[in-house]
Amino acid sequence: MPTVTFDGERIECESDARLRRVLLDAGLSPHNGPTALSCHGLGTCGTCAVEIEGDVADPTPRERARLGVPPHSVESGLRLACRVRVTDDLRVTKYGGFWGHHTE
Repeated sequence: MPTVTFDGERIECESDARLRRVLLDAGLSPHNGPTALSCHGLGTCGTCAVEIEGDVADPTPRERARLGVPPHSVESGLRLACRVRVTDDLRVTKYGGFWGHHTE
């Protein structure tokens, strides 16, 4: 089982689970604002942007499209937790700003 490390917590999950769901099921949130303001995993709002250390698949076209719209940028290296599937151990970091885009 893969392990996700986020905000000092280690969470075991099923392989191929969506990262957003793994975090929410553990009582943690990839969102800086209220979850009610998110797109609920559709990959359209961008509020679940996180930095990921570990092996994950390349971004989906939907993820690339959303990360190509400000305040995000594809070059930031951030990923949308709602689009990422966990297949290996990951270390996840959430940054500041409503969209989690304040990486500096």
